[in-house]
Amino acid sequence: MEAWEDQVSLGSKENSSASMDNRSCKNMGCFMVLVEAEKKAIGTICLLAGPITLMENAIVLGVIASTATLRKRPSYLFIGSLALADVFASCFFTTSFLDFHLFRRSDSATAYLFKLGGVTMAFSSSVGSLLLTALDRYLCIYQASSYKVLLTRRRALLSLLILWLTTIFISFLPLMGWRCPTDLNPACSELFPYINPDYLACWTSFILVLLALILGAYALILWKAHRHEASMTSFHGSVGTGHARMRMDIRLARTFGLILLILVGCWLPALSFMLADVFTQLTPAQRKAFAFCSTLCLVNSAVNPLLYALRCRELRLALLQLLAKLCDTGRCRPSSAGLKPRLSFYRGEHNQPIFER
Repeated sequence: MEAWEDQVSLGSKENSSASMDNRSCKNMGCFMVLVEAEKKAIGTICLLAGPITLMENAIVLGVIASTATLRKRPSYLFIGSLALADVFASCFFTTSFLDFHLFRRSDSATAYLFKLGGVTMAFSSSVGSLLLTALDRYLCIYQASSYKVLLTRRRALLSLLILWLTTIFISFLPLMGWRCPTDLNPACSELFPYINPDYLACWTSFILVLLALILGAYALILWKAHRHEASMTSFHGSVGTGHARMRMDIRLARTFGLILLILVGCWLPALSFMLADVFTQLTPAQRKAFAFCSTLCLVNSAVNPLLYALRCRELRLALLQLLAKLCDTGRCRPSSAGLKPRLSFYRGEHNQPIFER
């Protein structure tokens, strides 16, 4: 009996010392928890999603920058900001993530916090641009008569300037001094070296608030569109119109459901692990799971152009015209048939890209 108790106490001491090893680090090696098979999987995801994200968003940026009519409209300025943030995300996240988990580079505190600040800035600006896009569509629906007065190009640029300055300031706070007071001995966070848990909690809460505002904006848009179509149906009093309204409501619900499902599905797992890191001690399995969940944020940046940019027919038309010009420059002479724009399913009074067929 005494021998069994000694073995139990010895095992508990070993587990306790192992957990302390997770908190006390002489270098960043204790944060690199992936084994070879997991590193190959992570590397494959990043090497596939990173270039695809960069290519898609670079195309969107190029089309908006080369088309004068799109550059003048606030809606496409917000979409351009989203594409720019996702370009940064594809570059900063992919390089720093692979450098840390695959090549196991142990940078100095300043170098690591600078890289992490770039990743944080990119993802924060991406979510912030999604919020501005949602608010733009909300204003187009709820303030249709005064939309052009409320949201001018100047105000759109000012809101983008405030967004980027805010996200840059918040993202580089650890580099400016809000960091773990003990560095790595013992470590403050089990997910990020040199990061103060209070800062991690604040940034996670900031992103959650942005996501909640996005969800609320799209829910109000869907409710307003439903009421509008219901009033039109009662006004005309047509059975056929009622069936059309039902079809429209279903399509809008599917569109927004897809947008919100992807947004929440990509962000909530990683944010949940960050909040758990603030309040509890994570196991090695949970830290490995966080590494995979964080790649979902990059996947979200790859999906954003498909959901917000390339679904807009005006942007697709501008892309086709740009390709036609490039081919014409290369003496390809493509046919211009079929390049005429079609009307959107529901654009509001100011031709804003809200819902598409």
